[in-house]
Amino acid sequence: MDQLSRICGPSDLHSLAIPELQALADEIREVILSCVSEVGGHLAASLGAVELTVALHSVLDSPRDKIIWDVGHQAYAHKIITGRAECFNTIRQYGGLSGFPCRRESEHDVVGTGHASTSVSYGLGLVEAARLSGRSDGHVVCVLGDGALTGGVAFEAMNQAGQLRTPLVVVLNDNQMSIKPNVGGFQLYLNRFRLDPGLTRLREDMERTIARIPAIGARAYSLGRDVKESMKAFLGPGLIFEELGFAYIGVVNGHDIGALREAMRQAMDTRRPVLVHVRTVKGKGYEPAEERPSEFHGTGPFDRSNGERKAGPRGTTYTEAFGHALVREARIDSRIVAVTAAMTEGTGLGGFEREFPSRLYDVGIAEQHAVVFAAGLALAGMKPVVAIYSTFMQRAFDMLVQDIALQRIPVVFALDRAGLVGDDGPTHHGVFDLSYLRLIPGLVVMAPSSHAQLQHMLHTALQHDGPVALRYPRGLAALFDEPKKLETIALGTAEVLREGREVALIGIGTGVGIALGAADLMGAAGVQATVVDARFVKPLDTALLDELAATHARIVTIEENVLCGGFGSAVAEHLADTDVRVRRFGLPDRFVAHGDRERLLVDLGLTPEAIAAAVLERQPGLAHIS
Repeated sequence: MDQLSRICGPSDLHSLAIPELQALADEIREVILSCVSEVGGHLAASLGAVELTVALHSVLDSPRDKIIWDVGHQAYAHKIITGRAECFNTIRQYGGLSGFPCRRESEHDVVGTGHASTSVSYGLGLVEAARLSGRSDGHVVCVLGDGALTGGVAFEAMNQAGQLRTPLVVVLNDNQMSIKPNVGGFQLYLNRFRLDPGLTRLREDMERTIARIPAIGARAYSLGRDVKESMKAFLGPGLIFEELGFAYIGVVNGHDIGALREAMRQAMDTRRPVLVHVRTVKGKGYEPAEERPSEFHGTGPFDRSNGERKAGPRGTTYTEAFGHALVREARIDSRIVAVTAAMTEGTGLGGFEREFPSRLYDVGIAEQHAVVFAAGLALAGMKPVVAIYSTFMQRAFDMLVQDIALQRIPVVFALDRAGLVGDDGPTHHGVFDLSYLRLIPGLVVMAPSSHAQLQHMLHTALQHDGPVALRYPRGLAALFDEPKKLETIALGTAEVLREGREVALIGIGTGVGIALGAADLMGAAGVQATVVDARFVKPLDTALLDELAATHARIVTIEENVLCGGFGSAVAEHLADTDVRVRRFGLPDRFVAHGDRERLLVDLGLTPEAIAAAVLERQPGLAHIS
């Protein structure tokens, strides 16, 4: 029987028997696979969590009981079960479902989780608030991927939960993966028990034997308890969690719905923090995703028969251009090392890792540590390049200030996915970096407008004796252009691309292309605009700005960053004491939804047509461009 058509919400799972729940899981897996193969999305993580999701909703009473997904890559089955099956094919599409849990979308989405390692903190706060208020708000379950467990904030929260003895359930969804196989000592710890079934059987046999120790008198009870705890410490993968104050249940087969339900009931009956260690297979049920889970973490549309990506626009991304440029530099200078936070392929470092494996450091989902670790490398004479998405760099702001800029330590930050990133939406749009970076004293901030310029800028950054941030977008550009000779750009120098009069259009990064397009449209209306590639947000080319202010009636700035405190604000601040008028174009003071990047730019008025029209409307006697 078709189970999914009978499901209007999670409460409908409560009456289903285990065979029916498994049938439901199979149908959900098919829906996810069918949809993502057509529109793209986060496939492997969600396929691996289908049975876990079904089991959770079959024993919990959402939304009274709360599930927090860490991170939201796992939550596609959750969306389908919680009343969004009919519109699931809109996921990550303009005007459709978010690719992550979203509070505005459903009462079953307790928190929005696009970044990692935060679920236990959220959950602890929810449970403690209920306790303080004297309410009985139901159970709180945090589904924590083992990739998220490489982030320090998860352990900070678990440390407090153990101390408070808060009745919180943490499900460790252990598939050995974040985007790539996980790294670090904790992964080696977990591997000890994944890879040695004999050790697991020995532990189970010993626990059964120890459980029969008679508890006769206080001393015998104490002895039995101590022996049991000692054997658990020696044989149990849960030692570290037990020492943090959590009861430990596991390892549970994450694709056995009956075993999962039993483990969850046991956990919810335990009035203290509990960790349920669940072993899953990333990409479960789709052979290409099981064999190549990294490729199917976030995927575009693909052919289901073989998993091959469907043809898309041809060209080279800025990410690929950066990776190529860094390898070129590293071949010349052995001091260059690369650091990333669980995003080796995503930041274009795959080629670097293959050619210089001993000079690539993947620190896991630990951006704060990545920054300070790079500072240590630099202090010892290395030239670290830290490659992190713009949105994730926000997590290490304090380290940028205290551990890098304040001490003027020469670390290069390569900030990928700057600007609007499209389908992943507001959790991943890199639209704040120009604002939060430019306020840091001594930090050089630049943004390329082409592949060639990116390479020159990286070369410049590696020569500079101080910290540098280089930010660039996600999208495709022209075919790769490799300069024969790399140039060192004078810091704080802009480049005039076109000479004009009356109006100066100053772009930064992707804003340069928009400025050139607007200038073309304005030229057709009889206004010859000056076009400038700012190249630097900090330091600004103040000499050129003063010259433009003296010769132009209007200055227009264009940036793919929020207007609050961004590049345009820097220009306006410098020209505040002049009579020239500064018009800023950028992103609004709100979180921008997900959707096709070009469609979003049209909606936000950040296109050549919109900018030309806005400028010409303010020029007396000139035509309106629409």
